[in-house]
Amino acid sequence: MSAAPDPDGGVWAELPGDLMMWVLIASELLVFGAGLASFLAVRATDPEGFAAAQDLLDRTAGALNTMVLITSGYAAAAAIAARRAGARGKARLRLGAAALFGAVFLAIKAHEYAAKIAEGIDTETHPFFTFYYLLTGFHAAHVVAGIVILGLIALRDDLHTMETGVAFWHMVDLVWVLLFPVIYLLR
Repeated sequence: MSAAPDPDGGVWAELPGDLMMWVLIASELLVFGAGLASFLAVRATDPEGFAAAQDLLDRTAGALNTMVLITSGYAAAAAIAARRAGARGKARLRLGAAALFGAVFLAIKAHEYAAKIAEGIDTETHPFFTFYYLLTGFHAAHVVAGIVILGLIALRDDLHTMETGVAFWHMVDLVWVLLFPVIYLLR
């Protein structure tokens, strides 16, 4: 009979941050994955309707948001590198930059939502837009939570805490990198 994995060693020692954050990240990825799978299943029942609805999206805004979040993820990773090198001030500035890019993402997303609502497009317009608002809105809520986390870990200035919070932020990035092509581009 083999022993249970030791959370203070083995594979767990390789993960940055807390194990419970990784449990949260895995569960969030499963939720978003289920949402995307549902989107694709419903899309298969009405590919023409979904394609027509998708054509109403602002792909430029979606692509810009992708670049913004990737840049934000880079800033967060650079914060970890700076903190490991003992440059606490640089680490905090880079976390601030990551949070600022998160706020830019939210501003672009709010502009997209406002444009769609002004056109009379809401969750009742077509099932595509039900999923669009649900998935991107849920993601935006995670961006807000991530910005709060980035602010809190900048105040704490502890490498372990920083790694934990940045792992969450990278999950937010990853989810958008999956949402963008499926919602905005996939035909």
